[in-house]
Amino acid sequence: MSQEGMLREGALKDKVIVITGGGTGLGRAMGSYFLELGAKLAICGRRKEVLEKAASEMMEAHGSEVFTFPCDVRKYDEVEAFRDATLAHYGKVDVLLNNAAGNFISPTERLSPGAFDAVIDIVLKGTKNCTLAFGKNWIQKEEKNKVVLSITTTYAATGSAFVVPSAMAKAGVSAMTRSLAVEWARYGIRFNAIAPGPFPTEGAWSRLLPGDIPDMLKIENQVPLKRAGTMQELANLAAFLVSDFAAYMNGEIVTIDGGEWLLGAGELNFLEAVPDEMWDWIGEATRKGK
Repeated sequence: MSQEGMLREGALKDKVIVITGGGTGLGRAMGSYFLELGAKLAICGRRKEVLEKAASEMMEAHGSEVFTFPCDVRKYDEVEAFRDATLAHYGKVDVLLNNAAGNFISPTERLSPGAFDAVIDIVLKGTKNCTLAFGKNWIQKEEKNKVVLSITTTYAATGSAFVVPSAMAKAGVSAMTRSLAVEWARYGIRFNAIAPGPFPTEGAWSRLLPGDIPDMLKIENQVPLKRAGTMQELANLAAFLVSDFAAYMNGEIVTIDGGEWLLGAGELNFLEAVPDEMWDWIGEATRKGK
C-alpha cells in the first residue's frame, strides 16, 4: 500500500478549497495533503477550539494557509456567513468539499425521529446548504472551473441495515451529485463524489464502533484485500478529483473500498469461506453429476 502522495508538487497551487468538517478525521487528512500540493484551505466545524488547533498544526506541518470559521452546516445563514468570510479572506473559492457527516449504528426501531433528523440534517441538508450557498454565488458571478466534491458511501446505492438514516441521506447526496453534474455543467461547475470503504479515524470510527467492537467484528475481513484503507490513499483520490487533471470527470461516484461492497453484493461470495479440500469434493461431485 502506498503512503506517498500521488500528484506532482504544486498541483493545487493557489486553489482555495473549502472543507466542511475539516478539523478532524477524513476532512483533516485530505486537507493536509491539499496543503502539501499548494492549496489554501478554509475549514469549518461546530467547535472553534478544534478548528483552531487543527489549523495551527496543519500549517506548522505543511505550510500554506488555513482559514477557520465556526459553522453549523445545518443552518443556511451560518453557511452563508462562512462563505462570505472565506471570500473576504481569500477573494475566491475554487473547490467545495462536502465532508461533514454524522452517523451511528442502531436497530432502526430504536431510533427516535430526532435521531433520524440528527443524521439527515448534517449529511443531506448540510450538503445541500453548502452546495447552494457556494454554487449560486459562483453562478451569479459567472465564475468558471469550479468543483464540488462530496463524500458519500458505498451503501448509498444498496441500502444497509442498522445505518438507515445515513443510507437515506447519502443516497440523496449521490442523487444531488449526478443531477447537478448535468444541470450546472453549463456554468463551469463539476460535481463528483467519493464512496469510501473502511478508513478508520480516531473520532468517527470510535463513535460508530465503540469499545472493542472493531476487534470483535474484524471489519477488515469484510474487505477482499483484508485491510482498511489509509488516509493517504483517500487523500490521493480526492486531490486528483479536485485538480485540473480531472477536468473531464463529472457526475462520477468513485468507490475506494478494497472491493468491500462487491464482496457483499455477489450472491455466491460467501463461498470464499469454503476450504480447498471441500472444493476438491465439490469438483469431484460435480463431475459425477451429484
